[in-house]
Amino acid sequence: MTASLFAVSDLHVSYAENRQIVEGLRPESDEDWLVLAGDVGEMFGDIEAILRQLRRRFHTVIWAPGNHELWTHASDPVQLRGVARYEALVRMCRDNGVLTPEDAYPVWRGTGGPVTVAALFQLYDYTFRAPGMTKKESLKRAYDVGVVCTDEKLLHPDPYPDRESWCRARLSQTERRLAAVDPTLPTVLVSHWPLVRAPTEVMWYPEFAQWCGTVATADWHLRFRAAVAVYGHLHIPRTTYYDGVRFEEVSLGYPREWRRRGDTPRPMRRIFGKAR
Repeated sequence: MTASLFAVSDLHVSYAENRQIVEGLRPESDEDWLVLAGDVGEMFGDIEAILRQLRRRFHTVIWAPGNHELWTHASDPVQLRGVARYEALVRMCRDNGVLTPEDAYPVWRGTGGPVTVAALFQLYDYTFRAPGMTKKESLKRAYDVGVVCTDEKLLHPDPYPDRESWCRARLSQTERRLAAVDPTLPTVLVSHWPLVRAPTEVMWYPEFAQWCGTVATADWHLRFRAAVAVYGHLHIPRTTYYDGVRFEEVSLGYPREWRRRGDTPRPMRRIFGKAR
């Protein structure tokens, strides 16, 4: 039986309509893999329930965190912040058999393989801002026009002094791990935030780009031999190519967004494999 490697992101299961769509996510074979590129949900319990559900269905499930999983809502029974919250999410994933950026990168050996599937967690550092602007100036413009990411209230960097410091630490750790990957194998780089800035250029609100990545990863798809780069966050599902590398934005997004694209969506994107 031919297996497929699927990917999806931004399920946002706090919305009942989205949760219903997740109920319909099914593999096509017993050997199918599913990559989740962040923003499954916001509440710790919801995230665990969905990951456990999907792990029961798919042979392998790989999760990379998005910004929403890292939020600390006042109504969430799990009040951990920053690194402590991320580490708790990793432990929860391991308890449920879900792979994370802290685990050994698995090798996909189906159609399109062998290829190393690397889940990444690198955050952002406000460098996707308007040219010539400082972070302070860029944030002021965003506040002035009313386009401000909720991260500013709910995504805490503890114990780091700010998000860009946490980002720098994650970049350093992740680069070391990617450099140690078998150099004879291509990779699938899975991240919630796009590795390059170009995908943000089509957003309706350019001020939001500063919460969408870091210029430090601009060459990672080349340096680390990406066959495909998978990402979400932008809620603009599409396939593009940069430097000859395929980039897949695999988000479902909010109901008000996917309804504009038609009826009930089929959000899983086939990265490798053939439709049966």
